[in-house]
Amino acid sequence: MADPETPANQGPVTISSSSSERAPIIYFDGASCFGHHNGAIQIELAANLLLPVGAAVRVDVVQTAHLRCSVAAALALREALDKALAMYKLGQQQPTEEIPAVKN
Repeated sequence: MADPETPANQGPVTISSSSSERAPIIYFDGASCFGHHNGAIQIELAANLLLPVGAAVRVDVVQTAHLRCSVAAALALREALDKALAMYKLGQQQPTEEIPAVKN
């Protein structure tokens, strides 16, 4: 994870720290569809909504975001996702400690 005290730099671009508090958090369970139009990558993000129906539960899928970006931005997003998944995988591979048997 990036250090929040260190500004993120990608070449000559500096990310303003004042914008991070206002940025929305987008949660999604999957990508419902994707495509491209006029050079822009288009991805629709969706989340499951659980709705009670009597004693049962109905699952509705709702769009949570309409992602639009350039090909370069899509490649940067894919790289960031690949790196985040690799970090996650490393965390899952930590050895488990055996609990010693206690004898009374």
